[in-house]
Amino acid sequence: MALTRTRAATRRRRWTAVLGATALVAAAGGALAAPATALGSAQSVDFATRCVPPPIAGIPPIEGTTTAVVSVDNTHPKVGDTVKVTYSVTKPAASNPVDLALPADILTPTGKVVLGGAQTGTVSVTGPKKNPPVPGKGSFPGFSMTGSFTVSQAGAITLAPGDYNIHTSYLMELDTPCTVLNPPAPVSETVQAGDDQPQPNARTLELGAASGAPGARVTVTGGKFTPLAEVTVVGRAGGAETADRMTLTTDSEGGFTARLKVNDKATTGIVAYEGATWDAEKGAGPLPYQVIDDTPAPPGSQRLTASVTAGELSMSQAGDAVQLSAVDFGTGGAATGALQTVTVKDFRGGPAGWSLTGKVTDFAGPGGAIGADRLSWTPACVAKEGSPSACAAGTAGPVGTGATLASTANGTVTGGEFTVDAQLALDVPAFTAPGSYAGVLTLTLS
Repeated sequence: MALTRTRAATRRRRWTAVLGATALVAAAGGALAAPATALGSAQSVDFATRCVPPPIAGIPPIEGTTTAVVSVDNTHPKVGDTVKVTYSVTKPAASNPVDLALPADILTPTGKVVLGGAQTGTVSVTGPKKNPPVPGKGSFPGFSMTGSFTVSQAGAITLAPGDYNIHTSYLMELDTPCTVLNPPAPVSETVQAGDDQPQPNARTLELGAASGAPGARVTVTGGKFTPLAEVTVVGRAGGAETADRMTLTTDSEGGFTARLKVNDKATTGIVAYEGATWDAEKGAGPLPYQVIDDTPAPPGSQRLTASVTAGELSMSQAGDAVQLSAVDFGTGGAATGALQTVTVKDFRGGPAGWSLTGKVTDFAGPGGAIGADRLSWTPACVAKEGSPSACAAGTAGPVGTGATLASTANGTVTGGEFTVDAQLALDVPAFTAPGSYAGVLTLTLS
């Protein structure tokens, strides 16, 4: 009986030694580092941590300070890209509290990285079962864990260290979870995610009057420009600028109100734009404006005038449903079809071109989903005879979360009518479950 008690006590002491190695020892000071927000420059941060050893260890929860850094393999990803994340605990603030040395390769770490900013959520990370021997009373070694996430939103995405767990495989399989005491922990890395989708120009322009005598002032109101940006408001004679011009600065919300004096009798429209020269992506207009010549006509004569009214940029579709061809279970391959013909009419006048883009959802069906990246198209675009602009078809390839179907370039005079088509092909995996699969293709004209 005495021998039995001795063996049990010895086993408990060994278990306690193992468990004690994963318990944080409170660090002196406890001050936390300031949040690291520098783009693409991972910084080491400190954060208060509470670790709970397994009950069998007989050690109460201990609060300490963890030092860690989160880094990524791509600081400027695009929407849809996969980013690899590395969570390195450089100083767990843990040590072996007993004299018994611990062997190598008995610890397996896992954890979470917390996303914030443009995209929220957590990234699961795992480290290898690899550690150097830990001498009795020796400092506990650091460790690294890796994982990945897919970028779903454009903008600045922050990454901060989160909770982690140390799994011990020595005599017993045991866990020591460590949580962030005052979440969230400081930000360690920031990435800037881009969006391949062309962003529509939302700038607006309004005129207080559509005509006036030479020298009259017209109220020009702009909205959704870049806040606190310099804007040029200028008259147009077709595609050329006239001498009627002024510059101003937008307010904190990107708006402005100008009183433009129109002297040039050739002025037929008014535009506003950011920068030194006209850029359709950073401008608005032209809006039609007529200078009414009030010079008295010579005796026995009559003055004749005519005006051309600017229209709109619009599109229409021949239909809203496309039936792709069937493929065989076990074979798979391309389910093909043709996009319903799209007609684009650009009757705005002026220098701005246009872009027609598309994106598609996953194809949902009884076997789950066929990914959006499996839909490809081969675009075609034809300009109607007499159209000032030439139409450029987009590049053949995957549609996915964004691709260009057709476009026209900026020019001195643009516009016209255009017919846009595309051949479609959905690459269906060989053993996709039988049934109907449906996705939605959205076209955007800007």
